[in-house]
Amino acid sequence: MSQNQPTWTNLLLFDGVCGLCIRAVQSILARDPRGVVRFCSIQSELGRRLYLEQGCDPDNPSTMLLLTPKGVFSHSDAMIEVGQLLGGWSRWAVLLKIVPRPLRDWGYKFIARHRYKWFGKRDECMLPQPEWRQRFVG
Repeated sequence: MSQNQPTWTNLLLFDGVCGLCIRAVQSILARDPRGVVRFCSIQSELGRRLYLEQGCDPDNPSTMLLLTPKGVFSHSDAMIEVGQLLGGWSRWAVLLKIVPRPLRDWGYKFIARHRYKWFGKRDECMLPQPEWRQRFVG
């Protein structure tokens, strides 16, 4: 990111019309009472811009991106890093790193390609529950 851009701490860019992605966000919210992870739909103006800055196509989102002070994580690494941030049982997601990244990412991409068919696609982005609104940007 350029120096004049704000630093996003633990910001998860997600496909706001994807049923699977929305379920993942809801699951993270339920497991993150400390509010460590924040969210931004790729379909929002800010989300589009940030997604493009990382070389991704916001009109055809293929991965969630996690923007952290340690760097930007995509595909399976994004989900593993979210698990680390959440702590508790979720931190055990790090064990997935024993699987080589190309194999993990192949599985991630396979599911991503079929996510709309398997989990549905909404016409509009999800609206967060009132108690979670402050966790969403963009």
